[in-house]
Amino acid sequence: MADPQATVLIVEDEESFVEALVVGLKREGFLVKVARDGAEALSLFDIVRPDLVLLDVMLPKVSGIDVCRELRGRSRVPIIMVTAKVGADDYVTKPYRLRELVARMRAVLRRSPPDEEAVTGEALEVGDVRLDPERHEVFVRGDAVSLPLKEFELLEILLANAGRVLTRETLIDRVWGPHYVGDTKTLDVHIKRLRSKVEENPSAPRRITTIRGLGYKYEAVIPPGRAALA
Repeated sequence: MADPQATVLIVEDEESFVEALVVGLKREGFLVKVARDGAEALSLFDIVRPDLVLLDVMLPKVSGIDVCRELRGRSRVPIIMVTAKVGADDYVTKPYRLRELVARMRAVLRRSPPDEEAVTGEALEVGDVRLDPERHEVFVRGDAVSLPLKEFELLEILLANAGRVLTRETLIDRVWGPHYVGDTKTLDVHIKRLRSKVEENPSAPRRITTIRGLGYKYEAVIPPGRAALA
């Protein structure tokens, strides 16, 4: 069963597809909302705040491609497009099997936690670490610290989601892109380098902590004197 909190916004104008999808996805445990054209989807999005959007390309009023672009400007909500891949997190072609669709939906949701905050471009400050995206500046305990681009982007995402666990897959997708096929240990190397620059004691990190079997978390409140898992 899917997480009962996972809400899917279906954007589809073919009634036969809508009816079958609604029944099938509800059976799988999803909460389902439906928009039957692109304009309705854009209006409903801010009201529904879905965890995932299943978006057809061929829509009345506003095309699925334009809806995707508009939603990408508003949010990092996972989007699975039907028929073609245009800036989405995944795609399927019609006709499709419900089992395959549900598997892809769950995979996308795992990569993109529903409560993850998007990076806004505003300055971020957690404890004694401050990051300014516009100036590409980082200050640690009042001292300027120079970070290469990937380390900067990684720190920005961690700070924007302080207190939340971000999976390894999510961090790799956000920093290296969803099609990255390199060694996943690259992430661990960058985390180690970041710790050497923001932690008082990198061998016993208390800011960027490891969550075994999941990923990493930037602690919103730094616990004094308690060593976290490296």
